[in-house]
Amino acid sequence: MTYEVESLGLLDDEEIELDYAALALSALDHEGIDLDPYHDLLDDIADRLEEVSADAQTLEQRGAALKQVLGDEYGFIGDAAGYDAPINADMIRVLDRRQGLPVSLSILYVAAARRMGWQAWALNTPGHVLVRLGQERFMLLDPFHGGKALSRAALEAMVRGFVGPGAEVRPEYLAPVPNRGVLVRLLTNQASRAAHSGDSDRALAIHQRMVLIAPEFPDVWWALAQLQARLGDREGARASLHSMLEVTRDEERRAAASDLLERLAAGES
Repeated sequence: MTYEVESLGLLDDEEIELDYAALALSALDHEGIDLDPYHDLLDDIADRLEEVSADAQTLEQRGAALKQVLGDEYGFIGDAAGYDAPINADMIRVLDRRQGLPVSLSILYVAAARRMGWQAWALNTPGHVLVRLGQERFMLLDPFHGGKALSRAALEAMVRGFVGPGAEVRPEYLAPVPNRGVLVRLLTNQASRAAHSGDSDRALAIHQRMVLIAPEFPDVWWALAQLQARLGDREGARASLHSMLEVTRDEERRAAASDLLERLAAGES
């Protein structure tokens, strides 16, 4: 499947195939690139996973098949040495290098599992994104570390390492993230790296992609409006804030938007 990025915001969330959508977003930064070889690679991964998992009935067998194909055979692994490099959130470069961030690698695992008809989601866990395989009974996989299964004890240790010694595994850490939420997180990584390097034009372009694919997410409009205000684009910021107000009834968000609108009207940013 080939996506036009402009169409992603119009699809129902469950219609989005994560890896193909991430490739379409990546292609915006690779003008003229032929995506067919990358689609072929994703199809090859699915075909190989189907072979390996032919007799896989349990979660453990399915998790092991994902690890074998994506982690062992295709060699996808987290880029620990160059973690903050922008290429780790660029799906084309992730497929080229077989390295990436937890979120970009999780996209590959989730998409491959779903092509087998398995239930799989990315999780917004503290530390880094994990993959949940299964619904009522489930197991966790860590794509950044080659797809290894993560025990409850290891999950608790990871949460405490990032949140604090007394932190517990909260239900929201194990809740599936919508497809759009995963893509927004991928783009957020790109935007934050652009901002950190002082590339405001790049950061702005990435934030504009976020509102294009997730127009019902008030937070993406808020982030875009704040950036536009800092860059002196008051008209753009006002338009983004009004779009935000159209999609949220949250009183705190609405109050923040109204406050910024007042400051913009007063010539502040």
